[in-house]
Amino acid sequence: MAPPPRSGHRHGVPGSPIATALAGLLLALALQPVNATAADGTHQPPSSRPEFEQQVLFKAGSEPGSRYACYRIPAIVTTTKGTLLAFAEGRKDNCGDATDIDLVVKRSTDGGRTWSPPRVVNAGHGDTHGNPAPVVDRHTGRIILASTYNQGREDDQSCPVPCDRTPHIQFSQDDGLSWSRPREVTSQLRPSAWNSWYATGPGHGIQLARGKHRGRLVIGVNAESHDGRHTSANHAALALSDDGGAHWRLGAVDSYPVARDDTYRQKPSELTLAERETGTVYVNGREQGGTDLGNRDQATALDGGERFAAPFRALPDLYAPMVQGSVLPLRPGRWLLSLPADPDRRRTMTIRSSYDQGQSWEAAEHGRRITADWSGYSDMSVVAPGTVGLLYEAGKADARQEIRFARFTESWLGPRHRPDPTTPDRAPGAPGAYVIGGVRRVAGRFGPALRFDGVSGAVRLPFRPSLPLGDGEFTASLWFRYRALRGEQPLLWMGGVGGAPQVVLRAEPAVGRVSGLLSAVTGPAPVRTATVASVPTTGAANDGRWHHLALRRGGGRLVLTLDGVSTAVRDVPGSVSRGSTFGVHLGQKPDGRSFLAGDLEDVRVYRRALSEGELAAVRTTGEPPARRDAVLWLPLDRIDPPRH
Repeated sequence: MAPPPRSGHRHGVPGSPIATALAGLLLALALQPVNATAADGTHQPPSSRPEFEQQVLFKAGSEPGSRYACYRIPAIVTTTKGTLLAFAEGRKDNCGDATDIDLVVKRSTDGGRTWSPPRVVNAGHGDTHGNPAPVVDRHTGRIILASTYNQGREDDQSCPVPCDRTPHIQFSQDDGLSWSRPREVTSQLRPSAWNSWYATGPGHGIQLARGKHRGRLVIGVNAESHDGRHTSANHAALALSDDGGAHWRLGAVDSYPVARDDTYRQKPSELTLAERETGTVYVNGREQGGTDLGNRDQATALDGGERFAAPFRALPDLYAPMVQGSVLPLRPGRWLLSLPADPDRRRTMTIRSSYDQGQSWEAAEHGRRITADWSGYSDMSVVAPGTVGLLYEAGKADARQEIRFARFTESWLGPRHRPDPTTPDRAPGAPGAYVIGGVRRVAGRFGPALRFDGVSGAVRLPFRPSLPLGDGEFTASLWFRYRALRGEQPLLWMGGVGGAPQVVLRAEPAVGRVSGLLSAVTGPAPVRTATVASVPTTGAANDGRWHHLALRRGGGRLVLTLDGVSTAVRDVPGSVSRGSTFGVHLGQKPDGRSFLAGDLEDVRVYRRALSEGELAAVRTTGEPPARRDAVLWLPLDRIDPPRH
């Protein structure tokens, strides 16, 4: 689980080892089949099971005598005997992060098609015992389970800051049937200064298979420090064991100070790990509210996880909400990443592939969608060669409704996506922009233009550091034409989506207007938004004719100009590109839920507010100001074939 927003602990233990082993044996003998379903929800007999099937594995009230109000925080591993162990937090009183929480597990000995009933492996007894981080020792078959404790509470509020949280380790020597009594390892893994927050995983750890540290166990942890007045630092680290989990120590650590105004550059958390062919450890994590652009962070660790090669860096164009995810090497030439693809909210669980061991990831639109439902935390394991098991939070109304298990093959994921065609960007040093989905050339106002089909068509710019506009002045200018009578018609979208910093130009025919929107943030203050709309007499300009639209920020005002007629509102100060997933889209909302049904031509953004004369020249003659001022400049006059 993630730490709470910034604003004499007791430990429960399981029953006796004999009773625990007997209970586990009885449960193993009573495996309960669960109907497997295809992606379309139909039941499939074993002889005709498809390449994708899934089932609900944990759901409140679904088990006879269930005492849990909510299940969250999935983790999964495959043992040396091929058994799948699916872990989750069983939350008794509510779905809060600091309630009475047990760690529970289900076992499957047939590749995830049938599962045992859940059993408790670590009882909270009123406290929070969570953040499961299992790892398998492939040399001995032992399964090690790391977890984190804090004092529980009866309501659904978060643990107060600072929150005293302690790491624990327990083992199974019999393929997950029984488990040892948890043992606290605070002295080994939590420095005294890490006194505000601490978390193991969640999600599976790894065992190194290469180099002189072969056999080492590695688990991700994150923590915070408190100086008595406020949270003063964030820490991301790797926990290492060279003796099968008996003893642990910290390896690589990356720390970030927190300023007096409670802002910080990064806060890498909920780390997921994989080993590259070179033996380096790849680390990908959730970015938790830092000012650096992006909701994901990544780093690599050298010497078997002893030290990070460089500080974490944020990944602004890896589209995802602020959430935990999982990395899994399916084979050396293809790694997988499970994350919701909506950059705003936890929904649309998607599997993205990397063909260079995590150095780059395919775009969200090229990933394989598991569901369009709400979806949150996830973990993956290889079930069999070429087959993956995904354990993930999901629900029709809320991502916390249930935990599902999906089983799919590499052939279901599909082959590597071919490169997209491009359209030129004439800004200095800019590469071409990707043309995606239903886009074609049409006649435009000054020359050729592009038509977007309203279903999948978009132009997306690859990220480069010169694109974010920050807190400065700018001008966005474009030509558009459309006839749609309803729906949000996105023209230009820069930044995040939802409550994130962003700059938007769009038509809204249902309410009869064309509008510009700017959302900005300063320091630790919440995002503020200003919206400026076209004059009522102009309407939504959905008459099938070409119209020129511009949005300017400067002099404390936000000015929208449609065909030479301007309206203005007071600007909201701050950065329009900070701390969020960042993208630049033409004809598409970044969450993929709105597309333009219409045409665009000559889209430009300048890093200053153009004068009335300059803007008039752009509108009447198509003549630009100096090219060096352009952040982006897409004539949209051609589509070039993909670069291989």
